[in-house]
Amino acid sequence: MFAMSNVSASGTPMAASPLTRAVLEIDDYASGLGWDQPARLFALVDTAQLRTQEPGLAAQLGLEAGEAAASLTPIEQEELPKGTALDEFLGTIAWPDAVAGCAMTVERLMLPPSAEASVPEGMNDAQLAKWVAKHPDRQEVRMTVAVLRNGARESAVRLREKDSPTEVLTGADLVPGLAEALALTFEA
Repeated sequence: MFAMSNVSASGTPMAASPLTRAVLEIDDYASGLGWDQPARLFALVDTAQLRTQEPGLAAQLGLEAGEAAASLTPIEQEELPKGTALDEFLGTIAWPDAVAGCAMTVERLMLPPSAEASVPEGMNDAQLAKWVAKHPDRQEVRMTVAVLRNGARESAVRLREKDSPTEVLTGADLVPGLAEALALTFEA
């Protein structure tokens, strides 16, 4: 896990891999929408393949012919159904073959590892959520997690109190539970 300046002088995400660039692009998009947003799901498609197979959609998305050949284009999907648990919703997804991967951005309250020892025993999920929401050390975070069909994973985590592109943490294993749930959407 590391923090890096993910934005060039032109505002474009800088990253080594196409998957990391896609995650940072989605994080930047979500940041522009502000906080207290619902979870959002994205299909990740190969940009060159999209330009070839769907030129009208590529033009609508503003994809230039000169963009990097090894890039992924995130395409936001319909809004998640209200009142449906995230794991239940993800269990209903089946992606067409043209989708190389998927990503999700979701906001959560988290506690630092030092607070985990003080969690009371025997609480159900609703009780635990209320307890965390009242904890003085809670942190609001936006997590963006992406997976590819080939198993590659990437995540970006942004703290609300450090809401800046230069403070985004990236790494493949930051949110393993959500990454695993997203990976399962390709096993149908």
